[in-house]
Amino acid sequence: MAAAYRRGALHHFFAQARSQGTPREWLQEWRDAGGASSRLDAEQRTALVAALREYHAHLGLLTPATTAALDALAHPAARVVVAGQQAGLLTGPAYAVHKAADAALLARELGTEDAPVVGVFWIASQDHDAEEVAWVSLLDLEERLWREVVDLPGGSPVGRVPWQPEWTAALRQLLADVAAPEPHRRAVMNRLDAATQPLADGGVPGWADVFARLMHGLLGGAGLVLLDPLFPALARLMAPTIARELGRPLEGPARIEAAAERLSALGLTPQLRRPAGATNLFLEGEDGGRRLLRFSGDTFSTDDGREYSLTELLDVLERDPSRITPAAGLRPVVQDALLPNLALILGDGEIAYLAQLGGVYELHGVRQPVVWPRLSVTWLEPNVARLLRRLGATAAGVQADPAGVLGRSLAAERSISAVSQERLAALAGEWAALSTELAALDPTLERGSERARQYTERHFAALQQRAMAALARQEDTRSGQLSRLSLHLLPHSKPQERELSFMTYLLKHGPVVLDLLLSQRAGAQAEVEIP
Repeated sequence: MAAAYRRGALHHFFAQARSQGTPREWLQEWRDAGGASSRLDAEQRTALVAALREYHAHLGLLTPATTAALDALAHPAARVVVAGQQAGLLTGPAYAVHKAADAALLARELGTEDAPVVGVFWIASQDHDAEEVAWVSLLDLEERLWREVVDLPGGSPVGRVPWQPEWTAALRQLLADVAAPEPHRRAVMNRLDAATQPLADGGVPGWADVFARLMHGLLGGAGLVLLDPLFPALARLMAPTIARELGRPLEGPARIEAAAERLSALGLTPQLRRPAGATNLFLEGEDGGRRLLRFSGDTFSTDDGREYSLTELLDVLERDPSRITPAAGLRPVVQDALLPNLALILGDGEIAYLAQLGGVYELHGVRQPVVWPRLSVTWLEPNVARLLRRLGATAAGVQADPAGVLGRSLAAERSISAVSQERLAALAGEWAALSTELAALDPTLERGSERARQYTERHFAALQQRAMAALARQEDTRSGQLSRLSLHLLPHSKPQERELSFMTYLLKHGPVVLDLLLSQRAGAQAEVEIP
């Protein structure tokens, strides 16, 4: 679905997309027209900037670069571009850092003196799926793959969980164990120690606070502004959107389902479904559990058997607006009602569910921003870059078919034509000619001979794949090439940036990696060699 979006095929589902052009062209057009998801009046803008200052000061992050970014946001014509992600352990998989960097890069590309653009990173602190964030993977200089998992309680928003000293100890031990140059190891340990220090008021930082500090340490100097929706001053500003959703709790889900049906009619698979009675809201109960709100008749309920009237929920919202939080079908709308957003930076899977939210944006009177496919970086360490060059391969090719890449290279190197595309194409030509000759002799044979040709081509192509895989296994037994490529580019059978932490590369190569990241073009799909 993301590929269809990029070529404009889904423009009916995205407010700022066109049937022609590219996301960059759509974004520049909307920027030049003064577009933004919400138009803040002076009072709203002042309140937003004040809440963000308070949040950064609370974390001890009100640095000169952050102050300058917030001053820019106070400009009446200022807008933002927004990325966001769950609060992973030690920043989580590298793509979280890549997304955040993309916000800073895109803001730098779009901003002008008269109309500043600020990069904002929305921390998904309201999320309650602990298993998704309680781990970190590192690959060290000795090519050992490490994975640390901590015991993060589930069911409650991760932003409510206080950071535990044993988690610091576990991460420090992990960093001590991995093989890395000592100066780079100390630098990463210093980042961890700074992130886990007491808050400005002396309190214990929470899980999301540690994540925010680590992310700020990486990208705060590039002007990135962080936003935690559970922070009281910020949650208060989101309450009007939540209240509006409570007033008509099933209309948004109905529009999501209608969009799902339209996508299904096009042969596409919807990412969001809203079953009967499900709203787009969660309620955090007195026990701290975050549960989906359902609605029937005039009563709301949660799966623990509790029931609530609209009046009771509005009272909860008034007393503590952070307790009622949006589900995936509403969260972008809450964000874009709060912020004057030009672009929402998303991965491919996220683009798919945004295709269903146009009606929810309309329901709340919020303009859907341009959806911007995020920066993607695959890091090529020197040994991997050399091996890819020798094989004549790309990292993307290896991630798609590691054994095939190595097998094809070995076959070419050894002049084994049996597994070459050219040999298969030559045979396909012979089979096609034979089918034509048979059909000329007896037209009733045309369909049968064509089916036989297609079957034979598929069968031999499959045999070629098996032969190339066998070549790759043989070579891997001798030299370990396939294992090395898979370890670096498909650790735990996942694409590198979805498994390995960005800290992997800081540990092994130091700040040059951050410089390389911030030298990329916004939205690039890059394979970056580390010198």
